[in-house]
Amino acid sequence: MENFTNETIDTNQLPKFEEVTFTKLHPKYLRVVLINLALFIGMLILVPVLISVFNSALFSQRIWLILGAVIPILSLLIIVLSYIGFHNKGFAFREHDVLFRHGIIATNTIVIPYNRVQHVALHEGLIPRYFGLAKIEIFTAGGSSSDIEIPGIEKEQAEKIKQLLMGKIQKQL
Repeated sequence: MENFTNETIDTNQLPKFEEVTFTKLHPKYLRVVLINLALFIGMLILVPVLISVFNSALFSQRIWLILGAVIPILSLLIIVLSYIGFHNKGFAFREHDVLFRHGIIATNTIVIPYNRVQHVALHEGLIPRYFGLAKIEIFTAGGSSSDIEIPGIEKEQAEKIKQLLMGKIQKQL
């Protein structure tokens, strides 16, 4: 215990993640987002229509007027927020960690050191696969709240990223 020191760290000398250049999601991913939204909005429209077909007494003209106003406004709001969210997402891989930025009103940046990564998965959904895109999931020792998903990456690049992360995990063992 004689050699113990506890010097103060100058926080001005620490590397700043704000200065990192983030890689944007692939532009084709915006199409995936819009297609998913179209399916969701279609369900918003389809459910009241089906209910009114099978139980016409349940839906009066007032409800149809409300739905006729609410669904388009809600749909437009969801589309605008999704578009903004798409443009605010980005990722970066540095020597010792991975960064993921997202958010619409508040921007969140998650920094995960490679020594916390436990598992990496590559997922292709039906619609993203059609556009040649994949999603990287990075699982950490901190539980699900610290895990990240990076969608909208070209499949070849996603496979390279997975190999990079798996290599970093192997070096830790």
